[in-house]
Amino acid sequence: MRRSGTGVRRVAALLALTTCLAGGFASAAQGADTPRGDEWHLDALHMPEVWKTSTGAGVTVALIDSGVKADLPDLVGQVLPGKDLSGLPGGVNVDPVGHGTALASMIAASGKSFNGMGATGLAPGAKVLPIKINTNDIPSTAIGPSASLKQMDDGIDYAVDQGAKVINISQAIAADSLTPSDIAALQKAVDYAIGKGVLIVAGAGNSAQAGNPLMYPSAAAGVAAIAAFDQTGTNTAESEFGPQIALAAPGIDIYGACTDPTGYCKGHGTSDATALTAAAAAILWQVHPSWTGNQILRVMINTANKPTDGSNHSPYIGFGNISPRNSIHYTGDPGPADVNPLIAAGIDVKPSAPASAPGAASSGAAANPSAPAAGSKSAPASTTTAVAKSSSSSLPLIIGGVVVVLVVAGVVVFLVRRKRSTPPPPPAAPDGYPTYQQPPGYGTPQPPAFGPGSGSGQPVYPPQPAPGNPYQQAPPSGPSNPPQG
Repeated sequence: MRRSGTGVRRVAALLALTTCLAGGFASAAQGADTPRGDEWHLDALHMPEVWKTSTGAGVTVALIDSGVKADLPDLVGQVLPGKDLSGLPGGVNVDPVGHGTALASMIAASGKSFNGMGATGLAPGAKVLPIKINTNDIPSTAIGPSASLKQMDDGIDYAVDQGAKVINISQAIAADSLTPSDIAALQKAVDYAIGKGVLIVAGAGNSAQAGNPLMYPSAAAGVAAIAAFDQTGTNTAESEFGPQIALAAPGIDIYGACTDPTGYCKGHGTSDATALTAAAAAILWQVHPSWTGNQILRVMINTANKPTDGSNHSPYIGFGNISPRNSIHYTGDPGPADVNPLIAAGIDVKPSAPASAPGAASSGAAANPSAPAAGSKSAPASTTTAVAKSSSSSLPLIIGGVVVVLVVAGVVVFLVRRKRSTPPPPPAAPDGYPTYQQPPGYGTPQPPAFGPGSGSGQPVYPPQPAPGNPYQQAPPSGPSNPPQG
């Protein structure tokens, strides 16, 4: 569900694999002078102001993904030992596709390089617990969707037992490639995590324009499915939509440290949005360390920038666009510790209401006026297990300049690039970026506002100063430099 470029994986037949697809860079574009200068999402979310109150210090975010290259300058000291469940050569700090490394940067990179203006995570005080799985991006070592999901299940259990507060899963597997027993096993692991007070966030997927199929683990009951929005606050065209969406976060032109030889990459997708949401949860958790994941999620929902159509829930951005600044200043009741707000509000997709139907993408709360709000204490806690549904999502991964087409045992991978005209920006919202703007023809996904010729590409940064160890350089003081965790 990410890395620079606009690659989108489409899952075919019953052999559909997990997301994480390599794509390609467009021609190089002129970037800012430093990596931090390219991170528009941090300024849009007012993170320099938020960091004065919280950096996510003391919070562990588990990252179930392709591994993390922990020796990059901006990740040194930010990554815990972790565990390798992948069965691939190397270890948890060997990232064969670069996806996990990029996400770790978005979550907790320190920004220490470039004299304190390097890649900076949204929660630079948090720590990342890497849990490496086989993401099926390498054909010669692919293990298939069921086996990959089993590794995610084991990763969830491990993360909980290691004391992680947030579990980030920026992976997506098509529902029709899984068996009922696969989904039941996933739900068992999810229920274990939620019961222990842990929050799980997962990418909704990037195949809105390729059938909008439902994906797991984001479709599991109680898991927060995350959509992506752009610089105008509007959902991106590739971001999947439907009643399962909980929240949305920035998911286009997201810069960060990566395994590319340049050290920095630009990406897009719901993978990025999920990582930023996980980091936003860590920010709130530092302020309220006694809260459970249910309460953290409920407050994030209550403080999100709401859809402008007046609904409580949108199939495109869920309960709204995340607002770390609003959440840390929340003074209301966080609600019951043991009631998941998504299950209570009926945000679990039913087989009879597939998300692939453009006109039927509305949440239980939005479609049924009598449905309880996410923060309602009177809402009953449902234990309904999610079942396989028709849906898809993919995790585009780009760290290089080559577009790769994978053909594995009848599985066809499609790279889709399209363009759209960018709508005029709506009025600015309190959080610094415009509020969500309903696309014309509600329920109809828009073509992307990015693609070939749009100027997307890899930033060009000046070389780092030779003298001294860049890992040890003290960051300069300034309003956009976060306090170190």
